Amino acid sequence: MKSGGDSTTIDVVAHEGSGTSKGKGPILMAPVKEGKGGMKRGMAIIDLVLRSGAIVSALAAAATMGTSDQNLPFFTQFFQFEASYDDMPSFQFFLIAMSLVAGYLVLSIPFAIVSIVRPHASGPRLLLLILDVVALTLATSAAGAATSIVYLAHNGNASSNWLAICNQFGDFCRNVSGAVVASFVTVVTFMFLILLSALALRKHH
Repeated sequence: MKSGGDSTTIDVVAHEGSGTSKGKGPILMAPVKEGKGGMKRGMAIIDLVLRSGAIVSALAAAATMGTSDQNLPFFTQFFQFEASYDDMPSFQFFLIAMSLVAGYLVLSIPFAIVSIVRPHASGPRLLLLILDVVALTLATSAAGAATSIVYLAHNGNASSNWLAICNQFGDFCRNVSGAVVASFVTVVTFMFLILLSALALRKHH
């Protein structure tokens, strides 16, 4: 009976130990939660770095386009050859669109910082995701419109009597081409930003 009682006592203790380990389950999960928070904070830091790079590329695109202007050296007082971005509506739209995109990116920096400080908050991340999609659409349309004009400036179009002007206005074409390249850098950066936001929001569920 004594050994049987001891066995019963041992069984009860083992049972309670098992229950205790189950009770400590949520405590053991705390480091995992902290690890997820660290991952989200790391993604938010990458988002901030990419967003800062997109500001530089968008501003470079707008500034380069806005200063694209060239006069040919052979002109008189009454007649001259000039190429300027404001001669073409597509380039004007490009300048306005990229300026708006750059302004939005600057305003989005505080929300990106909030995402670093509070990595588990989904509100700022969701807002950035929606606005990034809108900005991506605007930047893509501006880059596409400007690209078509740059292509015509370099190659012309015999069917519609568009003459290639880059042989004469080399500096102008280099500037607008550089602006278009910078705008596509902005577009690609926005794609990564949207992907990061989507992954961060997915981690919340």
